[in-house]
Amino acid sequence: MGFYSDKRNHQTAWLGPLVGAVYALTILLTLELCVALYQFAEFTTFNFVAAVAGIASFIVFSDARRYTIDNRAITLHDFPAIVRLWSGIFFVVVLALYLTKSAAEFSRVVMMLWLLCTPFTLTLTSLLCRWLVLRMNTAKGQRRTAVFVGFSEDAQRLSESFQTSPIFGITPLGYFDNRQTSDRMGLELPRLGRLIDAIEWFENNKVDMVFVGLLQARSSDIAPVVDALHDSVASVYFVPDSTLFGLGHIQYAELASTPVLVAYETPFLGVTRFLKRFVDIVLSALILLLLSPLMLAIAAGVKLSSPGPVLFRQMRYGVGGQQIMVSKFRSMRQQPPSIDGEVVQATVDDPRVTWFGRLIRRTSLDELPQFFNVLQGSMSIVGPRPHAVEHNELYRKQVKGYMLRHMVKPGITGWAQINGLRGQTDTLEKMQRRIEFDLYYIRHWSLALDFRIILRTVLIVLKDRHAY
Repeated sequence: MGFYSDKRNHQTAWLGPLVGAVYALTILLTLELCVALYQFAEFTTFNFVAAVAGIASFIVFSDARRYTIDNRAITLHDFPAIVRLWSGIFFVVVLALYLTKSAAEFSRVVMMLWLLCTPFTLTLTSLLCRWLVLRMNTAKGQRRTAVFVGFSEDAQRLSESFQTSPIFGITPLGYFDNRQTSDRMGLELPRLGRLIDAIEWFENNKVDMVFVGLLQARSSDIAPVVDALHDSVASVYFVPDSTLFGLGHIQYAELASTPVLVAYETPFLGVTRFLKRFVDIVLSALILLLLSPLMLAIAAGVKLSSPGPVLFRQMRYGVGGQQIMVSKFRSMRQQPPSIDGEVVQATVDDPRVTWFGRLIRRTSLDELPQFFNVLQGSMSIVGPRPHAVEHNELYRKQVKGYMLRHMVKPGITGWAQINGLRGQTDTLEKMQRRIEFDLYYIRHWSLALDFRIILRTVLIVLKDRHAY
């Protein structure tokens, strides 16, 4: 479980498993409905399918980081998101049937009905969940009032969310701040006075929640206000100003019984590290087994198209900034090493690329040997793409947060690549965008996201025009 206890959702730790169970039950009930509609099948014959689907859907939908009581994402109401997650679950079911050689035992009609109907039943369940949460939060006597002490940019965003989304069930009354006006455009919220005025206000008024800005104001201004709140029944929350140090993502954790704010951290600790590695080993071994004849044919094509070795090997940065050797099928003619050691990226119509190399690069087949890197443990199937050492040394000085991508293993495919950031990074802006997507992946990692990236990679790789 790692060396610290994550307290971000300590009040809603039950929410992930509960929602996971609800969605898993919805999927199983949909399967039973499809079996009932197709009168030539019995549900008992689908016990294996139901077991695999139930476990897979519970794991995918019970990711507690996906849900919070006050977040619209609790319902996964976005239909495309539901389709993507369900597609990943169905893929796992089909893969299990293939590996157990039992696919022929199940009705294709039922499976197709199940595939098509489930996104709609999940959406109905999603809407129902959202309606229930909205009713609970907006019921008479359930709405809470809030006041902000120290109005940082994070506090302003929080206030705007409370005002625009009724599902929170929170009504902001105003804020205390030493500044007359906000530097940031947003919804109007009355200024109740300076920070020191908050003490008298709390003595004469009742409020349910108080949000205190941690870093925006001096501690000498905030301390008396916090002391005054000890003599109240208000719930008190501290809001760190993430913009002060340029931190875009802060989490709360407890380390050795001491509360800390986590700015940057690998998501792969304890169980998550084991799950990530387990999936990597199983999928990479299966892919290498299934594609071994194709890889032999590619090796022959490389050898026949130009003289030189079959594989191209290059040092890249791996997890922790350690150098690793990454292999690809050679797609270029052998070139003498440059005098200055500069690594030149491939470009459109690059004369160094052979005719066969152009073919395997466009279809990304040149990356297949990297599944051996995955088995060996230096890479993962999904993660930030590894860059040449020379490029790392160049961009780490120009792109803020560049080295943070090395908190995880590099991947064969990644979040940046399926969002159009594949191929040559010939401008600083392109590299900055790629790093933004890499860091998004690290901060929002889940097994469901990994499967989503894998599926989208398979769908787009054949029509991608950014590889050359």
